[in-house]
Amino acid sequence: MTTTQAKEKGPTRFMDTIEDAGNASLEAVRELANTVNGILPDVAEDGPRRKIIDSAFKMTEQLLSTSTRAAKRILDRTEQS
Repeated sequence: MTTTQAKEKGPTRFMDTIEDAGNASLEAVRELANTVNGILPDVAEDGPRRKIIDSAFKMTEQLLSTSTRAAKRILDRTEQS
């Protein structure tokens, strides 16, 4: 592999790693949702179960957004070098 090929594959691998982390985060939220669904009764659309699940998805969305922005900044700086 040439240096140019390595430079081209580096950002792709980096973004794949970020994507894998995002998928793992979403899977963790799914598991949490399944656990909450099995434990808490859902008495209403805005019941405690729904609030916990919504909060977990919001937290995951914020974490993914932060890591994606950081990854883009790193890639931008790497490409400028």
